[in-house]
Amino acid sequence: MIAKIICYTLNGLDGVPVEVETDVNKGIPAYEMVGLPDTAVKESKERVRSALKNSGLLFPLHKITVNFAPADIKKEGAAFDLAIAISLLKASEQLIGADVSGTVFLGELALNGDLRPVNGLLPILISAKGHGYSKFVIPQANAKEARYLGGAQIYAAKSLAQAVKHLRGEEIISPLQTAEFAVNANAKRSAADLAFVKGQPMARRALEIAVSGGHNLLMVGPPGTGKTMLARCLPTVMPDLTFDEALEITKIHSVAGTLGEEGIVCERPFRTPHHTATTVSMCGGGNKAVHPGEISLAHGGVLFLDELPEYKRSTLEALRQPLEDGVITIARSAGVVTYPARFMLCASMNPCPCGNYGSAELTCTCSPADIRRYRARVSGPLLDRIDLQVEVDSIGYDELTSTKQAENSASVKERVDGARGVQRERFRNSAVSTNAEMGERELREFCVLSEECDGVLRGAFEKMKLSARARARIIKVARTIADLDRSEDILPKHVYEAVSYRIYDKLG
Repeated sequence: MIAKIICYTLNGLDGVPVEVETDVNKGIPAYEMVGLPDTAVKESKERVRSALKNSGLLFPLHKITVNFAPADIKKEGAAFDLAIAISLLKASEQLIGADVSGTVFLGELALNGDLRPVNGLLPILISAKGHGYSKFVIPQANAKEARYLGGAQIYAAKSLAQAVKHLRGEEIISPLQTAEFAVNANAKRSAADLAFVKGQPMARRALEIAVSGGHNLLMVGPPGTGKTMLARCLPTVMPDLTFDEALEITKIHSVAGTLGEEGIVCERPFRTPHHTATTVSMCGGGNKAVHPGEISLAHGGVLFLDELPEYKRSTLEALRQPLEDGVITIARSAGVVTYPARFMLCASMNPCPCGNYGSAELTCTCSPADIRRYRARVSGPLLDRIDLQVEVDSIGYDELTSTKQAENSASVKERVDGARGVQRERFRNSAVSTNAEMGERELREFCVLSEECDGVLRGAFEKMKLSARARARIIKVARTIADLDRSEDILPKHVYEAVSYRIYDKLG
């Protein structure tokens, strides 16, 4: 008898339907799998065999052929275990009368028959629902993740035996109740807060502008001046996630296996890879499966690169295309996958090897050649893509020990939310959501410069020998500053301030 069960595999963030066809016939006992299964799928033979026996079910001692269709797509991972087990039971007539048509089965089996969680469940469910499937049987351990998918009947089983009893009608499993998305309030009560940052008015202002428009930010200054502390305050002033944003970010973290206990990402990511990170770990890839990298895990949030010149040159240069396009396409022997990578880049660096060059308080001991070599580790094209570059100098003891309370993150976030609201209204009929994402069309429509503003920008362009990209980014920053001022037009003072944040454009 032949049985057909629907399962899914992943290609990046897209689920691909796979039909598990099982044929159980008389003959010398054998167990063959065809249809490009990888090692993990082939090893399911023993997992399924043990799980069936230890669940009080019969493993058919016949000639068994399992086919994964379509046969030209590589099948990876252990998520096929449950579908294979159900198809074996159906083909060996142990599920007579059970209606499994139109139901998607996903889950890894333990040897005792328990169901273990699988990575990438949420993107699979979303894709399957888009293909017309509305019934799913999944592991209980994936229930928190799956409950955010509305409009579907999702049954979470603890074991193969429980799933079989449900299909037979002996022990019906109640479908999961759809959960309501709520922003994680604990994220706003973190130890990081701008109220604890002493001094640094220019850096604080640059940080506020960067978050308001989604711009990239570079902080340059001696060690111990608060660059890392400022960066860690970024999530506390960023806008709350919408449900659609949370779902998109959750899909990435689900595939990567970094999803938390909540089952959904409810605060914006803040990723801080070490400077020894490889290009593959930063951009994504792998020998077998193509996994998302740090820039994709930072999608919708912040990628913080501390001590920017210490990263490998090749790793930094790999960021140039994602910073422009908001996506990264990874081509490997395992396949070609495109992951979202629209993140806010925040970086920090010292002005020289000893860290004291340009400081008002400290003396630099580096030679001019040392300074040039150090700064040349960060290329001009990468700096060209960083909208705001600001100096962070050391502060005096009196200011450091002052009891005067600085403005807290909540107050800054109110202004950020207001500026983001202006942008949402401005871009309501386009795919753009922030000023930093504007293309040439949006620049011409929403960033018309007066003759005086154009004169200011022309002078800066010629004096600083800026690129066309730098000019466009100055206009975008000026638009954000105007939004913070609730100004419909970009004024000369907004352009002046935007230009002032390009002082480190020519570090090399």
